[in-house]
Amino acid sequence: MIGCTKLLCGAATVSEVIKYSGREENTPARLLQFSAANRPLVVWNMTNRCNLRCKHCYIKAEDHAYNDELTTEEALAMIADLAAMKAPVLLFSGGEPMLRPDIYDLGRSAVEAGLRSVMSTNGTLIDDKAAEKIKAAGFQYVGVSIDGAPDTHDEFRAKKGAFNDALRGIHACREIGIKTGVRFTVNKQNQKDLPEVMEIIEKEKIPRFCMYHLVYAGRGADMVEDTSAAEKKELLDYISRKTVELFARGVEVEILTTDNHADGVYLLNYIKERQPSRYQEIVTLLEMHGGCSAGTKFSNVDPLGNVHPCQFWQDYTVGNIREKPFSEIWRSDDPLMVRLRQKDRYLKGKCGMCGYKKLCGGCRIRAQAVYGDMWAEDPACYLDAGDLLV
Repeated sequence: MIGCTKLLCGAATVSEVIKYSGREENTPARLLQFSAANRPLVVWNMTNRCNLRCKHCYIKAEDHAYNDELTTEEALAMIADLAAMKAPVLLFSGGEPMLRPDIYDLGRSAVEAGLRSVMSTNGTLIDDKAAEKIKAAGFQYVGVSIDGAPDTHDEFRAKKGAFNDALRGIHACREIGIKTGVRFTVNKQNQKDLPEVMEIIEKEKIPRFCMYHLVYAGRGADMVEDTSAAEKKELLDYISRKTVELFARGVEVEILTTDNHADGVYLLNYIKERQPSRYQEIVTLLEMHGGCSAGTKFSNVDPLGNVHPCQFWQDYTVGNIREKPFSEIWRSDDPLMVRLRQKDRYLKGKCGMCGYKKLCGGCRIRAQAVYGDMWAEDPACYLDAGDLLV
């Protein structure tokens, strides 16, 4: 995750990060991406069931019951284990997490155990009553997916009115003081909607916006409609300008991108040209971040209890929490996890030759999907020789 506001506007500094070194459990959420602790943010796909059928869903969720998903008791055991190992965040996801009737009890249990509990949802099932329950359970943040202007969003989500329902969910959370944010997965079909989405963010006073790059997993693997290299640069130029503009106007919104760590390198060179005195500090922050965090600062537990390096890596299982605690699986010597923790040694092609590979590392899922080799170069890298100014 690349913190555009943090990097472009000085909203995070090396000295701030160092202040929490050795006591990462006290690190503010906004600085966790720079933590050196080898304890992962865990995304738990609570269920494969979803009331929508989104074009780019990485686990191909459908609106029907699934067998053998983790029980409440198994989930509580996982939560206790994650708390004991001091995992910084547990993100409740799906499918659609609001479809699990135990969502509030599990969220509350995680908070009581000392975990930061956050939720990723399509927002359509959140009304005023549900928002009150979310707040009572102690969730610190609710991220809602918005895939474009109203008509575009509804088409992506395969349901008329999905945009209005999602916005209602955001309103319900915001009105009672739950921090919310918008998650926007950019692709060829919706890139033109980005300015309108940003207008919605400002108008609705939504305090967080994250632009996700398309990862070729699940139904997303069937979308051969990713943005081009030139379009990615245009998108980042727009995001950069908008970040600086909103910050200068005092609009309280944090802007981030994720799933393409080339963004960090692109912003680094943007800063080198415009704020050269800050260049070295940004290099250090990106080194602390470490690029793609799959298997290092990030992990996934699927609805059946299988552990994966990240939520997009559903075809590789490290272990299952029904057989071993997550903490034990995380500390194992699984060959892929070992390599991911020293990935710069194994990268090939453009990624292997890049002088910024320790700041980025590319996306191994996209490499596998396109080239059949997880260590090949990231096909979505948009940087060229002119951008790689060491």
